[in-house]
Amino acid sequence: MATRPTTSSAIASTPVPMLDVSRQNEPLRAEIDAAISSVCASGAYVHGPACREFESAIADYCGTKYAVGCASGSDALLLALMAIGVGPGDEVVLPSFTFFATAGAVWRLGAKPVFADILSDTFNIDPQDVARKITSSTKAIMPVHLFGQCADMRSLSAIAKEAGGIPIIEDAAQAIGAEYFGSRAGALGTFGCFSFYPTKNLGGFGDGGIITTNDENAAEQLRILRDHGQHPRYHHSVVGVNSRLDTMQAAILNVKLPQLDGWSAGRDRNAERYAAEFSKFSLGDRLGIPTVAQGCRSVWNQYTVRVAGDRRDEMQQYLATQQIGSAVYYPIPLHLQECFAELGYQEGSLPVTEQAAKEVLSLPIFAELEQKELDQVIQAIGNFFAANDAHLAA
Repeated sequence: MATRPTTSSAIASTPVPMLDVSRQNEPLRAEIDAAISSVCASGAYVHGPACREFESAIADYCGTKYAVGCASGSDALLLALMAIGVGPGDEVVLPSFTFFATAGAVWRLGAKPVFADILSDTFNIDPQDVARKITSSTKAIMPVHLFGQCADMRSLSAIAKEAGGIPIIEDAAQAIGAEYFGSRAGALGTFGCFSFYPTKNLGGFGDGGIITTNDENAAEQLRILRDHGQHPRYHHSVVGVNSRLDTMQAAILNVKLPQLDGWSAGRDRNAERYAAEFSKFSLGDRLGIPTVAQGCRSVWNQYTVRVAGDRRDEMQQYLATQQIGSAVYYPIPLHLQECFAELGYQEGSLPVTEQAAKEVLSLPIFAELEQKELDQVIQAIGNFFAANDAHLAA
């Protein structure tokens, strides 16, 4: 159990990293080395057997009929948009509170990202604001399952249906294994887009991505688009891109996928401990603890608290003095990024998003955190607020 917070500014501790991927990978090192050696021996570095094996495994895991590998999570989003014909003059409704790739994929195709606000409790896109942003030019809705929790897909699906069957592209880069009323992320929309960047819950040894779908024709179109648009070879009916999942990455991910549910359970245990211990501190509105919506199972890609009263940066600095890692996802909403200035958004355009950007702080949550490390984080946060209370009482 974590000790009660004191006003002491020093905590006897060793460094607590925000994330340490080596702790996950090292126990699997022999299996991973064997998988890499097998690829090297085969010489099938592109579209090798391990790629087909991984695509099949991901489709089974997510509960979809098809999965198509590609070079990155960013390309997964791009390819999904290309598959439904998004281009100049089209609009795609998406959150501003997300990583840049979500909007970047829309912009690269000459389409217009239309930013919607988020819900204050889950940080996910607000369906009511999505409904307000739908126009005759809307070609897709792109919700992000942020921090490992699915967006309100029932509401979004109803909005899409009412608007004439607008496709929904799930940005599930942070949410592999997350569930929404019994179905997994990637099986809730027209397409599900995943990233296997090394810091993700299921991370490779470099970039990698995949798109899930239940549409056979769409899956075949994705396979063509990811390989320069050729089908058969050297015959091009469309202009595609070069975005193939390396066989080496697929082989590594095949080793790691069977461990994913166990890692997710470890993250869940850490999240439960954070919530239980923070509730004992009686911090009221000063520390907002993340919540999981009804029907959802989060896989806790991040454990993101809210620090009210403009004290987020102060807390992060304090944690750094205690050798505790933390991160801000995301400090500048996309609608206020310089590259999107011509869209005309201003401060105040998306108030819930902008408030979140000022308050959020993500704490270490990876499954391999040791109990003593988790206690150090909890103790440090308790001490941070206890020191402030003592200062105010003096």
